[in-house]
Amino acid sequence: MLDSLPRRVAQRKTLALPDYSLAAERIPQHVPAVLEDAERRRLKVRIAELLKERDAVLVAHYYVDGDVQDLAEETGGFVSDSLEMARFGRDHPAGALIVAGVRFMGETAKVLSPGKRVFMPTLEAECSLDLGCPPDDFKAFCQEHPDRTVVVYANTSVQVKALSDWVVTSSIALPIIEHLAARGEKILWAPDKHLGRYIQSRTNADMLLWSGACVVHEEFKAKALHDLKGIYPDAGILVHPESPAAVIDIADAVGSTSQIIKAAGELPHDLFIVATDRGIFHKLRQRNPHKRFIEAPTAGDGATCRSCAHCPWMAMNELKQLAQTLEDGERLAANEIHIEPEVGRRAMLPLERMLGFSMA
Repeated sequence: MLDSLPRRVAQRKTLALPDYSLAAERIPQHVPAVLEDAERRRLKVRIAELLKERDAVLVAHYYVDGDVQDLAEETGGFVSDSLEMARFGRDHPAGALIVAGVRFMGETAKVLSPGKRVFMPTLEAECSLDLGCPPDDFKAFCQEHPDRTVVVYANTSVQVKALSDWVVTSSIALPIIEHLAARGEKILWAPDKHLGRYIQSRTNADMLLWSGACVVHEEFKAKALHDLKGIYPDAGILVHPESPAAVIDIADAVGSTSQIIKAAGELPHDLFIVATDRGIFHKLRQRNPHKRFIEAPTAGDGATCRSCAHCPWMAMNELKQLAQTLEDGERLAANEIHIEPEVGRRAMLPLERMLGFSMA
């Protein structure tokens, strides 16, 4: 549920782990293409034609390019968070899914739709949390703690999901951890340490945390956010729980992408400072045309940013890239998601637990 009143409790000690946050040299630099209006229209028309020809539906995440989000909805597709994208694709009659997002989203869609072909504009679109949780390392970590229930965030590879007992999204993580803690279960959590600490602070669950972090959310700075709030004292602050604790503590509302969008419409503020990927601003502005949205700061005094509030892998999902992939059969085949059947079956089990819990 949406959390509008963050509170802190004493956190349990966790065992030391290597820092799995990505080094700067592993983060790509992507410069989005600048399109003239006529080219944008041409590409959208051609992509719509290619989707029909290939019996495909386009699903897009809130963080990708706004033109791709619009095209998904204009062609009968869907824009949402990763789980709802996969669930929509599973239930849609199209024989193929085009997933505009990052690789783990394509994998989740394939797990839920094993009989469909799943493609991405580019398989180079990775995720820092996924990359920061290598399956072999994580398997060894789990084997060291066989008494713990393994709960992994959706932002992980299919191989890591296959090692887990539960998969959760940021929108349902709190109630699931509360449920498990009430049953006396001890949790092994991966990969996001900030989200893990936030859940731990809200539930007082016994959680052993992996040490990964999102390259976007980890860069939000509490001091700079305080300073910006001083300039805009009437602004509401919306924060994704992958952010550091000091940033979460300042928030008026903490939640997943869909919960942030919902909060922007429900809270009385006319101006919001938003601590999540700026790709969400497209949908925020569409839903709230009379409200203003400002990026939360990603650099403080003497600091520089690596992502600057936009995931460089999400930025790879552009109209031109999508059109080129759909147009070229060899390129499309090279960007298809393939999952070993046994790995897919094992990953389906924790996903089904989450889906069943959400329906209960």
